[in-house]
Amino acid sequence: MPIKLIKQALNGRPPPRMWRQHDIKGSYDVVIIGGGAHGLACAYYLAKNHGITNTAVLEKRYIGSGGSGRNTTIIRSNYLTPEGVRFYDESVKLYEQMSAEFDFNVMFSQRGHLTLAHTDAAVRTMRRRAEVNQLQGVDSRVIGPQEIKTLCPPLDVSSHPRYPVLGALYHPPGGIIRHDAVVWGYATHADRRGVHIHQLTEVTGIQVENGRVTGVETNRGLIKTGMVLNATAGWCTTIADMVGVKLPITTFPLQACVTEPLKPFLDVIIVSGSLHVYVSQSDRGELVMGAAVDPFASYDMRGSLSFVEGLAGHMLELFPSLAHVRVLRQWAGLCDMTPDYSPVMGFTPLTGFVVDVGWGTYGFKAAPVSGKRMAELIATNETPELLRPFRLSRFYENDLVGEKGAASVGH
Repeated sequence: MPIKLIKQALNGRPPPRMWRQHDIKGSYDVVIIGGGAHGLACAYYLAKNHGITNTAVLEKRYIGSGGSGRNTTIIRSNYLTPEGVRFYDESVKLYEQMSAEFDFNVMFSQRGHLTLAHTDAAVRTMRRRAEVNQLQGVDSRVIGPQEIKTLCPPLDVSSHPRYPVLGALYHPPGGIIRHDAVVWGYATHADRRGVHIHQLTEVTGIQVENGRVTGVETNRGLIKTGMVLNATAGWCTTIADMVGVKLPITTFPLQACVTEPLKPFLDVIIVSGSLHVYVSQSDRGELVMGAAVDPFASYDMRGSLSFVEGLAGHMLELFPSLAHVRVLRQWAGLCDMTPDYSPVMGFTPLTGFVVDVGWGTYGFKAAPVSGKRMAELIATNETPELLRPFRLSRFYENDLVGEKGAASVGH
């Protein structure tokens, strides 16, 4: 147990607030719409790396209430394109440093990530991904059923299943993390550096004059500003529509569930793109499971029986021993999908309006690097090289970053 927790218990006083409540000021240098990991990370790095502390983070509910609190916490960098691999690799490295940087345990467990291949074509895809990863310096390789069985003894690697396991892309740095701890860490340290975090603050409009952003209208009054970051998930197109910026994004629900707690038995993360399932075991013993996005665009975040039925059937193909395990709860989040399955980050045609959106099923993985690099973009008014491939203009420049093959179960 950390010494500071023992001292806190002995002094009998409640712990201090992790972040404070503030009255909204009439103006801020930067207004960030979206109080999730991306928005809070950007605010933190603006203050830490660039000395920009007159920043407001606006969240219409409570911080972390959107995708940051509804995701399944998998962190990895074994993507398909060189641009994607480099980007997510920097994010993994930032996650590795996070507990020490915040003096706060975010419970990052790098237990290894296995993407299963069930066909010869899938094995070839995994080999291609492994080569792309290795060329970018990322630890990733293809392994066979025998090594898979050593890493995950409960997994059925026999020839009996309908989709037998022929191999897997093994990514040792992949892991899971406590998502709310990441949100709390960024919020705490952004607040300590002077950032104002405003919860229960909904944006109702954005003022524009002569092609420039001049203010943000909220349910708590008008805020004057010359720089707005749209860091919302699910409602990014709604915010962009307020200023007439069209984003090539469609929103889909993504469901997940957890089981009752079990004794620890699953050390690695298992993903099957062919079966559209993934599973990891939390520190509390729950199996955290998910599947592909729902096959229709919607803002509905209710769970469905068809999701559980499909997921359970495929999970039992991989882990027959789980037949009597009970599902404890299920939920859904919103995924903003782009045509090339990569995010949109950077400037827009409107001066003073920048975006960090379109994250599909992989936004939480990228929170540290996107926050750091978007802060650099805002502070310098120049696009960092790492963000350049993900610019909005790529869609009419025919310069797409196709990550569908690495999204596995997400699409």
